[in-house]
Amino acid sequence: MTSLEALWRHLPGRVVLAATALAVICATVPGNAWAQGLFDQMPTIPGDWTVTLGAQGKLLPEFEGAGRSRFEPLPIVSIRRTGKVARFRSPLDGAGLSLIDIGGFHAGLVGKYKSARDAGDYPRHLRGLGDVDATIEAGLFAEFWPRDWFRTRIETRRGFGGHRGFVAELSADVVVPVGERWTLSGGPRLSLADNKATAPYFVVDAAQSLASGLPLFNAKGGLHSIGAGLQARYQLTPQWEVRGYVEYARLRDDAASSPLVTRYGSPNQTTVGLGVSYSFDIKLW
Repeated sequence: MTSLEALWRHLPGRVVLAATALAVICATVPGNAWAQGLFDQMPTIPGDWTVTLGAQGKLLPEFEGAGRSRFEPLPIVSIRRTGKVARFRSPLDGAGLSLIDIGGFHAGLVGKYKSARDAGDYPRHLRGLGDVDATIEAGLFAEFWPRDWFRTRIETRRGFGGHRGFVAELSADVVVPVGERWTLSGGPRLSLADNKATAPYFVVDAAQSLASGLPLFNAKGGLHSIGAGLQARYQLTPQWEVRGYVEYARLRDDAASSPLVTRYGSPNQTTVGLGVSYSFDIKLW
C-alpha cells in the first residue's frame, strides 16, 4: 500500500470521494487562487496594477505539538490588475499561481513554507531529538464556490527539505460581508499527512530516546488534525485594511500520541494573527 493510499483510509467514504475527485482535477488541469498572493493570476499584458503592502504579527506554537506560543512577524505583499477584485484568502492558504478560472472553480499550483525546528531553541522540550530542516511544500490546489458566500478548497503538497512526504489540507469557509466595511469568514479544517511527512516531527527512535529520556515511538501518518478558523477584515478606507484571525487545530492519531506532545506539549494548536495593509495603484508605462 502506498503512503497516499494509507492517507485516504483515515477519511470517511464521502470525504474520500470528494477529496480524491478534487485531487484528480488538480492533477489533470493545471492551476491556485491565492487571492491576495504575490502570484495571484498575473497576466502577461502589462498595464495598471494595484499593489498591497503591509505587516502582520502572529502568535503560533513554538513548534508543532508545543504547548507554548512564540511571536512571528510577517510581511503582506500582493499585486493584482487595477479594478480586479481580490479573491478571498484564508490564513492557511498556500501561495501559488492560478491557471484555471472557470466560473466558481479555480485550480493551480501551490506552495507553502514550513519553518525549521531547531532543538537548541527549546532545549527543555527538544533535547536529544535533533533538528528538522525547513521544508518547501509544493503541489496542486483546487477550490470551488458553490455559492458566492461559500468556498471549499483542497491543497495536496509534497515536501522538499525537512520532510519528503505528502500532505493534504481540506477547508470550507462561509464568507459574509457585514455592512460596507466588515467581512467575516470561517469554517472547518482537516489535514492529513503520510508517514514521511509525520515521522521527522513526532518519531522518537532509539538514539533519540536514549538522549531525551522519552520512550520509543514510531509515528505514522494518517489524519493529522481537525479544527476550525475565523477571520475578520475591516476596511478603514479604500486604501487601508485591518485583518485579524484565529486558527485552531487539534492534533490527531500518532501526531497527538507522540511522547513529545503528551509529555511536553499539547494536541491543541492555536494561531492568532493581526495585520494592517495599504493598497495603491502603479502604472508600468
